Amino acid sequence: MTRTARIWLLVGLLVVLVAGGYYALMQRRSGALPDYIAVGNGRIEAVEIDISAKSPGRIKEILVDEGDFVRAGDVLARMDTAQLEAQRRQAEAELQRARIAVDTANSLITQRQAEKTANAAVVSQREAELDAAERRLARSEQLAANNTISQQILDDDRAAERSAAAAVAAAQAQLAASEAAINAAKAQVVDAQAAVAAATAAQEAIDTEIEDATLRSPRDGRVQYRVAQPGEVLGSGGRVLNLVDLGDVYMTFFLPTAQAGRVAIGEDVRIVLDAAPQYVIPAKATFVADVAQFTPKTVETEEERQKLMFRIKAQIEPELLRKYVQQVKTGLPGVAYIKLDPNAEWPAALQKTLLQ
Repeated sequence: MTRTARIWLLVGLLVVLVAGGYYALMQRRSGALPDYIAVGNGRIEAVEIDISAKSPGRIKEILVDEGDFVRAGDVLARMDTAQLEAQRRQAEAELQRARIAVDTANSLITQRQAEKTANAAVVSQREAELDAAERRLARSEQLAANNTISQQILDDDRAAERSAAAAVAAAQAQLAASEAAINAAKAQVVDAQAAVAAATAAQEAIDTEIEDATLRSPRDGRVQYRVAQPGEVLGSGGRVLNLVDLGDVYMTFFLPTAQAGRVAIGEDVRIVLDAAPQYVIPAKATFVADVAQFTPKTVETEEERQKLMFRIKAQIEPELLRKYVQQVKTGLPGVAYIKLDPNAEWPAALQKTLLQ
């Protein structure tokens, strides 16, 4: 046998082996299964989370690398906060100034209240003097009618009574002025307290921005990409990292109309990955699309309606994911098996190596 013939013979054997393996695989996936088991191809997927900067700024440091596992609350990166720290010091100074203004306004109220008390005493004194002047004038008018006193004395008593009345009016005006001053001082207190509230709010806002500059993981997961690097300047919402949520992993597959219509939400699903065919992964059907994904241009016959494909989502239990978190990888292709009859039993091949 020539060398060329031997090569062609080897190629032929290889083709036979590949075809036989493919046929055996297809038999295992379809022909060897009961009619109540539906089969669909898919890939392992997970919810992706972008870790982004809330405000514009420069990346100070990134504390994780691609592939690292992180827990919820772990610090992933920090943005530069030098400018925010300066703004916070300014806000603290404004807050201190506002608090001093409140104390000053309260002291002014105390001073104005003391002045009001003094002015009230003066009013009482002037009213007593007016009362005495009025009594003296009344006696003088009676005596003058009998020509007991001179007209000059009567005129002097009248002048004294008018002077006392004027003094009462002046004292009352001073009392009213002191009351107005108290109200003004109280208004200053309100204004100063508002300034304190505004300065406190400004400080809290800056503290929030400083806290937001520390980027933390919202969930347990794995770092998939480092989108940016330390030293880069990002705009508002600029992405720094991309995480994969390892607590929300699922496979999406498609079934034709006749099978998709019999899938019940919550039904058990079995997943077998191409990379680990020796294991069977349990899951639950959590979603069945209400709109077909593949639709012919026109749907006029029953045969064409049967060609419609509906998306099914098989969710893997979070407890199982946490147990095998180191082995969870997205993008792996595989096959999903689902029972169309809830009362039927799973074939032995999909039970004996079931992960638990």
